Amino acid sequence: MAKRKKIIVIEAQRIFRRNKHGMDFVALEMIRGLQQLDTFNQYIIAVGPGQDRCLSETENFTIAILESSNYLIWEQILLPRLLTQVKADLLHCTSNTAPLWISIPLVLTLHDIIFIEKKIGSNSSMYQNLGRIYRRWVVPRILNKVYKVITVSDFERNNITRAFPRLRDQVITIYNGVSTRFKPLPFCADPRFSALEKGSYWLLLGNTDPKKNLKNTLRAYAYYLQESQYKKKLLLADLDHTHLDKLLAELDLQIIKDYLIVEEYIPHDLLVQVYNKAFAFLYPSIRESFGLPLLEAMACGTPVVTSDTSAIPEVAEDSVVYSNPHDITSIGSAMLQLENDSMLYDHLIVKGLARSARFDWHQTATKTLNIYESIY
Repeated sequence: MAKRKKIIVIEAQRIFRRNKHGMDFVALEMIRGLQQLDTFNQYIIAVGPGQDRCLSETENFTIAILESSNYLIWEQILLPRLLTQVKADLLHCTSNTAPLWISIPLVLTLHDIIFIEKKIGSNSSMYQNLGRIYRRWVVPRILNKVYKVITVSDFERNNITRAFPRLRDQVITIYNGVSTRFKPLPFCADPRFSALEKGSYWLLLGNTDPKKNLKNTLRAYAYYLQESQYKKKLLLADLDHTHLDKLLAELDLQIIKDYLIVEEYIPHDLLVQVYNKAFAFLYPSIRESFGLPLLEAMACGTPVVTSDTSAIPEVAEDSVVYSNPHDITSIGSAMLQLENDSMLYDHLIVKGLARSARFDWHQTATKTLNIYESIY
């Protein structure tokens, strides 16, 4: 019997926005991998409006821009309407949620189920709280009708199957990849960072989500400054000055401000330069379903100080320095250990490059396509 061509709709609502989050990059890179891999099936990539046209159409990949900035209307009205118009055979939703009323097989990428777990911290924005409520209401309902669930680590797969035992045979782990642009560079061309001496700073992504552990990391950095003979600066990426000033006042850490370099926004394509010039990358997160930034840093030849929690040990194995994210002294001591042990530092560069090389988007796309092909 001849192989039947499928019409596959992939939801990638937010990939055209300028300030992308982790799930957006995962969807974008997975789609790019499918473009290189599959020239047979017909794909419609459903996106929302945005200025960053980061994906190009190919002969069998069409982009459909659904014009609404309202997430609920976009997902529950416009996306199902598109499925009917194109007579889709399959829908793949890439960012945890999906339409409630569809009549075709659904593949859902469920990055995590943090939304049903006890909240970490209490300083979430109204937008984050509304998103949590929406996911708590929608996700259990769509899981009743899903064909397959893709998640990004065995750690998260175990979480999902404990919470939803009926999905045990439907949840599949497919690891994220690392873009080939993350690699060691001989020099950094961007003038914003050319003045920074290589190895002169620690790098921290300044995400204010409580699970990212920003407060404890700043406290640990203050401990590091007390104990270090080198006192390297800390580059905070994606954190605005106003929020930082409030945070330093709250923590009574104004004394460290002169050691901080603040970049309110660094485009993703420039992160490779920032990783390359950093002495090391700080990633003491409390809860991660995967942890893509630590692999990006490792792929650039930059050692990592991170947490011994959640999916991080599964992804990083023995290629990083681990710490207890709840213990300020543990984080600070891990920083000092890396700074004072040059043999360890050089060893982790080699280990990190080798470990990160095992994660690539071609593998992610291949395993995803296998799921598509298993339908019908």
